[in-house]
Amino acid sequence: MRKVLVCGAAFAATCIAAVAVSSGAQATPGPTPTPAPSSPALPGLPGTPGATGSPGSQTPSAPGSASPSAPRTPRQPSAADTVVSARAVMVTPKPPNARTYAYGVHPRQRLDAYWRPAQQPARQGETAQAQPARTPGPAVLVFHGGSWISGDKSSWKYFARRLTAQGYTVFAANYRLATQAAWPAQRDDAVAALDFVKKNAARWNIDPGRVAVFGSSAGGLLASQLGTYGEGAQRVRGVLALSPVNTPYLAYQDGLKATATASQRGLRRAVTQLVGCVPNESDPLCWQRVEDSDSTTHVSAGDAPMLAMHAAEELVPAAHSNGLAAALRGAGVAATVKVVPGSGHASELLNDPTVYPAILNWLKARTR
Repeated sequence: MRKVLVCGAAFAATCIAAVAVSSGAQATPGPTPTPAPSSPALPGLPGTPGATGSPGSQTPSAPGSASPSAPRTPRQPSAADTVVSARAVMVTPKPPNARTYAYGVHPRQRLDAYWRPAQQPARQGETAQAQPARTPGPAVLVFHGGSWISGDKSSWKYFARRLTAQGYTVFAANYRLATQAAWPAQRDDAVAALDFVKKNAARWNIDPGRVAVFGSSAGGLLASQLGTYGEGAQRVRGVLALSPVNTPYLAYQDGLKATATASQRGLRRAVTQLVGCVPNESDPLCWQRVEDSDSTTHVSAGDAPMLAMHAAEELVPAAHSNGLAAALRGAGVAATVKVVPGSGHASELLNDPTVYPAILNWLKARTR
């Protein structure tokens, strides 16, 4: 057995060498991944235990190695020799640094921060002036779906990886579920998570004035509420949402139809859990929560621009965003509703090849 150089014309520029291994042996090609550096906890935050872990981090495994000795007498390769030839290897961007922070005292009041080394947080004891001067970058705060009764921030870690490769610092937040607290607790948590990000913007070298919010399904409602509740444009640069349930009462009505699917009936039950009552105009307190959960009721000229996306035949139809978009445009606020083919819902819309580019272009136009 001996070392054999195998470099085809297509790989001449990148091939270094290939190692001949005997039949039955295995080679593990590729570089050893470097573990992502960890960042410190945020010190001195009231009611905040600080960093609590590194979501999505992995311990790299050492690659195999083989150092066969050259034979004393040169010979031609035999059929028994198995030669490992050069292969094209797809190189993906290194995963971003990641750390979990508490923005409140409840166990669900946690968010994951994802950043690239260029946005490395200050180490404990350092001041912003002690670090190299860099232009603060944009950020995106993400809210997961799950009908307000399930779901977790970790479901968006791969989406965060794609955005951090584009220069964004990404935050994915959990919030209290409807089984733990009724509306408007979920909106309160969304506001608190955003405040936490902006108050600690220097930690990730982000510009607090260039933060956009993103949500899917139930989380899309929280994103649209941040853009419309009060002076939304002063709070966020823009709202992006996939299949947002912008009008919970509409979902409740759809679930009552004789033709309702099991998913629609399930979403109707989730709405009653969200508002903590059965929607009924004869119950003033309940109806007040129902109206408050409808983002359209908060529209004003000071709201943030919005891009909402739905599939043509999905669980949450475009009607949830068409009414909100019409109200926003009537108030002079830019709003777009994009409908893509199929029946995909929430993150499933990303399977459409036009969706992610539309998201990225929209973000860049409003945060750069």
